[in-house]
Amino acid sequence: MKITIITPSYNQAHFLPKTIESVISQEGNFEIEYIIIDGKSSDNSIEIIKKYDRLLKNNKLQIKCNGIKLIWWSKKDKGQADAINQGFKKATGDIIAWINSDDYYAKNTFTKVQNNFILNPNNLWLTGYCNIVNEYNQKIQKYITKYKNWWLNHYSYNKLLITNFIRQPATFWRKEILDTIGLLDEKLDFTMDYDYWLRIGKKYQPVVVKECLSNFRIHTQSKGGLEYKKQFSEDLNLSIKYSKNKIIPYLHSIHNLVIVLIYKIIK
Repeated sequence: MKITIITPSYNQAHFLPKTIESVISQEGNFEIEYIIIDGKSSDNSIEIIKKYDRLLKNNKLQIKCNGIKLIWWSKKDKGQADAINQGFKKATGDIIAWINSDDYYAKNTFTKVQNNFILNPNNLWLTGYCNIVNEYNQKIQKYITKYKNWWLNHYSYNKLLITNFIRQPATFWRKEILDTIGLLDEKLDFTMDYDYWLRIGKKYQPVVVKECLSNFRIHTQSKGGLEYKKQFSEDLNLSIKYSKNKIIPYLHSIHNLVIVLIYKIIK
């Protein structure tokens, strides 16, 4: 199989090497197509990308898979969803995912993903566990991780309408999803991933991998950390949009109120 990973990046030079290395260090019987879309960063992100591009082209890195092709460019975009959609349009892999430039994959994630798709040939997407880490790569908010894992272990579409327990960096899908579901909604600022899961979940049941596939980073400049109230408002609107039962958005709003209260306590 070929696995396409897309990384949208803008002024994340501090975390970007960890993200890149988590992709290109994956070991297994697959090819990697890695597409990095930089939004014209003003820090040294471009130099970092060029360094890894040069190392790969000059065979200076130990490749542990069947080959890695790095594609990248740096230009102004219309936001995160637009950058990711640009990557989707270039993707040629059998399996596709995106990971933001401050998150990173766990070891052997791509092998686990490939094996699960082989074992479940009729399933078009999968999602797994994801740790929450701080800027020093230390696990934090472990109880939130356990809470989301509980929801994931008891997956249903109605539960997904009540709360977004699917972790974006731990979610992968077959290329066919792009043909049937399409691209991300570029009008969304915070919940383009949640919208995508709801669109996919309406048609297809996911495979749930009960292992950690990735690490989601919370830091002072992360969107979720800075503007979580706006994020919850946006995801409630999505629950209303996709729900047929009026009780579900009500439950979603109650759940959001509780989560916001908890966030105020822990932040």
